[in-house]
Amino acid sequence: MMQTNLDNAGILYVVATPIGNLEDITLRALRILQEVDLIAAEDTRHTKHLLNHFEIHTPLISYYREKEAERSEELVQKLLSGETIALVSDAGTPGISDPGAVLVKKARTAGITIVPLPGPSALTAALSAAGITDGSFLFLGFPPSKKGQRQKLLSSFVEAPWALVFYESPHRIQALLVDVLATLGDRQAFWARELSKVYEDLQAGSISQLLELATGKKNRGEFVLIVHPASTQQQATGKNVEEILLWYKENTELSLKDVSHRIANDLGISRSNVYQMALELWAATKEES
Repeated sequence: MMQTNLDNAGILYVVATPIGNLEDITLRALRILQEVDLIAAEDTRHTKHLLNHFEIHTPLISYYREKEAERSEELVQKLLSGETIALVSDAGTPGISDPGAVLVKKARTAGITIVPLPGPSALTAALSAAGITDGSFLFLGFPPSKKGQRQKLLSSFVEAPWALVFYESPHRIQALLVDVLATLGDRQAFWARELSKVYEDLQAGSISQLLELATGKKNRGEFVLIVHPASTQQQATGKNVEEILLWYKENTELSLKDVSHRIANDLGISRSNVYQMALELWAATKEES
């Protein structure tokens, strides 16, 4: 490995920027953006508006996802030569579902000093307004765009004891809600969109209620969707599959599909077999009533 003298190396600052309201930028962030030699920005045009607003004239270089690996090598060399660089994304904190992690990893490997500047984040802003009382959550970022992959991801967290947090685009939020409802059931949930902007929208309710709100509308602004964990107040009981099915029928409002999915996962048996048993049991109980 080539030996490099790091005594004169620069510093990489990871700078959080506003997610909507420019007043949310920190005084420290403004100072660093003014003092560094270069700002690596996800979209230089977007960041230019921010800099112009605060009369900052630091040079910009683009750092978008498609060029992340290539541009990281170039930026590390600049850091090693003594330049100080601020890394920013279009909004929020770099590396959190935005470009940035590749550069941070390469800079650390090269021995560069990395300084994170706390600041705006859609993730933490949404969580602070969601009322997750136990404080535990799992951030999954943007889910897969393809339905099959998305459902596979969701199915792996059916029994997760934490709130699940997603980012989603306005044109895919409805599809995500449909899959959450089918896979995880009609849980309590919360969404936040247009955070810190004029049309900020915070909604809490069941997944089906949020789906109704999202259906047939031109949704605007990126969403943070928080899905509460499954209720642990009641646990399904029964000596066999039939008794467990009856418990779900009498104590929940879950669909046949959701019930079959849960029982199959819990017992490690075929979902289709459970579903067929549920159909027959539901039909039999209807006839009796």
